[in-house]
Amino acid sequence: MASVLQLPIIDLSSQDRASVALSIHEACLDYGFFYLINHGVEDELLERVFDESRKFFSLPIEEKMKLARKEHRGYTALYAEKLDPTASTDIGDAKESYYIGPLAGNATENDLNQWPSGELLPSWRATMESFYKQALRVGRQIISLLALALNLDENFFEKIGAFSKPSDFLRLLHYPGDLRSLDEEILGASAHSDWGMITLLVTNGIPGLQICKEKSDHPQVWEDVAHIDKAFVVNVGDLMERWTNCLFRSTLHRVIPVGEERYSVAFFLHPSDECVVECLPSCCSESSPPRLLNVHADILPFPVWTT
Repeated sequence: MASVLQLPIIDLSSQDRASVALSIHEACLDYGFFYLINHGVEDELLERVFDESRKFFSLPIEEKMKLARKEHRGYTALYAEKLDPTASTDIGDAKESYYIGPLAGNATENDLNQWPSGELLPSWRATMESFYKQALRVGRQIISLLALALNLDENFFEKIGAFSKPSDFLRLLHYPGDLRSLDEEILGASAHSDWGMITLLVTNGIPGLQICKEKSDHPQVWEDVAHIDKAFVVNVGDLMERWTNCLFRSTLHRVIPVGEERYSVAFFLHPSDECVVECLPSCCSESSPPRLLNVHADILPFPVWTT
């Protein structure tokens, strides 16, 4: 049985930004994960998001497939994705999901999102758009604190063009509870790290998330991430790891089936595609030169995300 990991808890409402930045720095060094409390997203909105998510995933598969993913927006069916291509099983991950990309309403973004019928789910779009905006607000606050944690100006990432064209994605996830009909051992989400800057995750309280702090170790040691009601779980992405010269860790994680139906909502903050990701001046020196080449944020293939 995996041990239960006690991640650091970051209070976003604290007025002592220097102290919060220091705590985030330590969390990103040690774990690449932390809890975020007092983030300002209303409890009532979180409840509506999960209620609307359940309504969508409860629709007949024929209805859901009318919104099959295209342009990285829309529905992906159960077992359609496999995050760890090295996994021994032939079957995909035991989850279904729905992607929502940057919202329309600004000069740089066309509305490529797909939305369920207003007749079937009249409150769905408004609820998800509201949560997207709130999660983006929280994410930008964390990025500002990350900049301070790295001895940079709090607006550093904005100044280098990381937010010049929105590239952030919201993803709804549903993990079925009953998988007894399958002979193979499968995972809800096989082992992976996230692609972008940071990820914000909130769940319906059902466990299953695990992290592996030392991804190069064999055998890998997995630890359970405990649930804190209404808190976000925040983790560092691959591009932030690259920016920090591998100082902050983009930690391997997965979701295991626990015999109960699990819902989660993940928000992925990603820099604009043209933003150059290069070693930050505070993360390298003569004795610790940059370990990775500079890249544009869009250099990596579009990820198959999950959390």
